[in-house]
Amino acid sequence: MRAVFALLLLVAPASASIRSVQKSDAEAQANPIRKVVNMLQMMQKKISAEGKKEDELFDKFMCYCKTGGSTLGLSISSAEAKVPAVGSDIEESEAKLKQDKEDLKTAQADRATAKAAMAEATGIREKEAGEFAKEKAELESNIGMMTKATDAIMKGMVGFLQTNTAVVLRKFVENNQALNDFDRQEVVSFLSGASTSDYAPKSGEITGILKEMTDTMSKTLAEAEADEASSVSSFNELLAAKTKEVQALTKTIEAKTVRIGELAVEIVQLKQDLSDTQAALLDDQKFLKDMDKNCASKTAEHDANQKTRGEELVALSETIKLLNDDDALELFKKTLPAAGSASFVQVQTNIATQKAKALANIAAAKKAAGRPNPGLDFIAMAIQGKKVDFSKVVKMIENMVATLTREQQDDNDKREYCAMQFDNADDKKKGLERSVSDLEKAIEKGKEAIAQFADEIEALEKGIKALDKSVAEATEQRKEENEDFTALMASDSAAKELLGFAKNRLNKFYNPKLVESKAAAVLADVSAHKVAPGPPPATAAAYSKNSEGGNGVIGMIDLLIKDLDKEITEATTGEKNSQADYEQSMKDSAEKRAQDSHSLTDKESAKAQTETDVESNTEQKTATTKELMATMSYISSLHAECDWLLQYFDVRKEARTGEIESLKTAKAVLSGADFSLLQVPTRNLRGL
Repeated sequence: MRAVFALLLLVAPASASIRSVQKSDAEAQANPIRKVVNMLQMMQKKISAEGKKEDELFDKFMCYCKTGGSTLGLSISSAEAKVPAVGSDIEESEAKLKQDKEDLKTAQADRATAKAAMAEATGIREKEAGEFAKEKAELESNIGMMTKATDAIMKGMVGFLQTNTAVVLRKFVENNQALNDFDRQEVVSFLSGASTSDYAPKSGEITGILKEMTDTMSKTLAEAEADEASSVSSFNELLAAKTKEVQALTKTIEAKTVRIGELAVEIVQLKQDLSDTQAALLDDQKFLKDMDKNCASKTAEHDANQKTRGEELVALSETIKLLNDDDALELFKKTLPAAGSASFVQVQTNIATQKAKALANIAAAKKAAGRPNPGLDFIAMAIQGKKVDFSKVVKMIENMVATLTREQQDDNDKREYCAMQFDNADDKKKGLERSVSDLEKAIEKGKEAIAQFADEIEALEKGIKALDKSVAEATEQRKEENEDFTALMASDSAAKELLGFAKNRLNKFYNPKLVESKAAAVLADVSAHKVAPGPPPATAAAYSKNSEGGNGVIGMIDLLIKDLDKEITEATTGEKNSQADYEQSMKDSAEKRAQDSHSLTDKESAKAQTETDVESNTEQKTATTKELMATMSYISSLHAECDWLLQYFDVRKEARTGEIESLKTAKAVLSGADFSLLQVPTRNLRGL
């Protein structure tokens, strides 16, 4: 019974004394046992609902236990087949990457070698060019000097020996090792102007020596120029070949570099895929291994929960039945104190008045709070107790005021936090929406470009096919025309030869002197095969040749032969022109096809790149959209978390302020009470 009384004291409303002060008899007669029964019934409903929800979750889990095994088996077999395949792809890609790196290294070394060879050849060529220029200038100077000296000597020696040219020429001859000693002595003596009784130089011999030297130097200059031209040509050819080699190697290096980058990315993706697949395989295998154990454990756990829940429901039902029993109700009526009775008699009337005022302020605080507050209930219970320690009550009020102040500060901080989070989330949402819009535009633009590229590629392919068809038709037509030309030449030549035979035959009769020896030989050869005729029959008088008619026919044959010659000439010219036109057409067609093929390759490459960009933008859009949805979900959670606080912030603040003011007033009332008086139980007073 003590436990029941304690429970009733906790759940009984602290406003009973306040209502006593306010003299509300109807509310003072509330039945506390009914509240206990209501609480027990609510607990029954809650436990039953939880059991129903747990049964639904257990049924779903058991369904998963029955069907999850086959699904996991398929996933495991698929992963087991995928792991070696991905490993093989990784090995193949790494082998390709290694080979491409070696090829790249080789190409870079070859290009460096080619560039070094070009630089070395350029240096040698510059050196040779400098030496040639020096030699050429020296030879030209010497040739010019020799020519002037020769001209001067041929015109006469007067004044020549005193010129600078003669001095330079003498030094040159002295140092020229190509001359023999006799010639050198002759020329030097001549140029020195020496004359003795034994020496009489002749100008003719000197000019001859000088001309021979001039010719030798001219030949040397020509050979040097030829060597220089040959060196320049060889250098240009070498430079052109090395330039082509460097360009080809550069293209190879660029292609290999791109390929190495693509393979590196592909290998990283494959390794990540392999790692994910292996991790998923291990998880699936572990989960499948533990599935039976987990399912049995969940079944046992569910059975235990059902048993415990049933026992709890039985206990609640029995308790409700016990409290609702008629005998128990009669017992409670006899034992529970009346709602309006007082346990203590107040000796000092001022203490009762202060308690009543304090309780009224506590009631005002509860009304201002607008919500149940156990702390206020406990304060009211402490105030209306028979043995009151107001210092403890004041301390409780101070703690309550501090709690309310802290709650208000928490609301202030929460409102500031919500405002800041709403601003940040809204800014992020707008940025993501702009990104999604930009990506959608980029994707749409890329799709339009892909469609345009597809149309252009189709047009180029059709153009190439049409060009190939035209080339084939032109080739067939050219072949037929050539066959016709060949046939025409053969027939015209045969006709011309036949007309020549006819003309010779007529000339044999009408103009024997004009008969061609070859034709006569042929006709003679033909007639030699005839059988000799018998004796001639009687004939008419001697026949007179119709020379005029014969000559006319021969003239007509000549006209026919000329017509045939003209036709042959025209056909030959037409054949040459047609062949030239055909060759030019084939050349133009080949260039056109090469250009179209190059354009087709560029279009296909651009289309592939655009498709890759569209795919990348699509993936990025999907990721951005997911992030946007997550941000919107976060904003929604912020609304769920903050809207109520923001909507009722002022109301809560005003209510909490009123509650604090009421508590402070109650504290002031209690602080002014006289604590020197004692409270004596009523029964002791009556005993006096």
